[in-house]
Amino acid sequence: MISRRILIIAGIVLILFLGMYTWNQRTRALDTLASTVGLEVTGAVLASMRAVQDGVTAFWNRYFDLVNVREENEHLKARLKEMDAKILAVREAQEELKRLRALVQLPLDESWRSFAARVLSGRMGPNAALDSVTINRGYATGARPGTPLVTQQGLVGRVFRASPHTATALLVTDPASRIAVFTQQGRALGILFGQGAGKTLEVNFVRRDAKITRGEILITAGLDGKFPKGIPVGLVVNVSPSDYTQFISIEAKPIVDLQNLEEVLLLEATGLAHSVTEPDDPPPIFVGPPAPHAAAP
Repeated sequence: MISRRILIIAGIVLILFLGMYTWNQRTRALDTLASTVGLEVTGAVLASMRAVQDGVTAFWNRYFDLVNVREENEHLKARLKEMDAKILAVREAQEELKRLRALVQLPLDESWRSFAARVLSGRMGPNAALDSVTINRGYATGARPGTPLVTQQGLVGRVFRASPHTATALLVTDPASRIAVFTQQGRALGILFGQGAGKTLEVNFVRRDAKITRGEILITAGLDGKFPKGIPVGLVVNVSPSDYTQFISIEAKPIVDLQNLEEVLLLEATGLAHSVTEPDDPPPIFVGPPAPHAAAP
C-alpha cells in the first residue's frame, strides 16, 4: 500500500516536472527567473565585498599611509597645474607682444595714422559668403567702411561693413576686391583682383611691354587715396598673355598669411596733404619685408 502511494506520488512529481520542463523549453521563463535571481544575488554579494574592500583600503590610505604627506602631495599637484597654466598664458602674452611691436614699427607718412585691432573670427554668419574676417572695432572706434587693414607684412584688406564696435573686413583675396598696384621694380601699373580663398590673385590691365619677373613684389599704387602708397600686396608667381591683346595677365599670391591673422592695424587718413609720385618716380618706402635684391648677372 505504501509502495503504491510512493509510486503515485513519484508519477505525479514526474508529470509535473515534465510539464514544467516542457513549459520552460517553450517560454524560458524559469531560466530567465533563475538567471535574474542568481545575477542579483551575485551582484549584491560582490557589491558588499567591494564596499568592504573599498572601505578598508580608504581607511588604510587615509589614516595609516602618511595622511599628511598624501594631502600635501595632492596640494602640490594642484599648484603645479596652476603654474603650468600661468606659464602658457605668459608665453602667449609674449608672442602677442612681439606681433604688436612689429605692427607699431610700420613706417607711415603723416597723411595716415594707425591703431590696432584684434581678429575675432574668420568667415561666419551672413558674411560666410565673403572671404572676410571679423574684428573688434567698429565705426565708433575707427573702423569705418573702406578703412584699410595691414600687418607688418603687408596689406590685408579693407573694412566692408561696420557696427558701432565690430566690423567685417574684406580680404584682398575676395572676388569683390579691387586694388590699384605697381610692380615694385618695373613700376608697371595694374588692377589686382581677388579670386576667392585659397586661390591666387590676378592683376589685369598691365601693358604688354611691361617688364615683370616672377618673385617681384606688388605694392599699392595709392592713386585713389583709399590705400597708402607702397604697401606690399602680393608676390608675382606667373606672367602670361591676357585675353586682351594689349595687356598681359599676372598671377600673384598674397604676401600676408591671411589664414592665421590674430592682430591687424587699421589705417585712418588724417587729411594732411601728401605728394603722390608718378609711376616713373623712385619707389617709396613701403610697409613690410625689404625688397629683394636684383639677381647678380
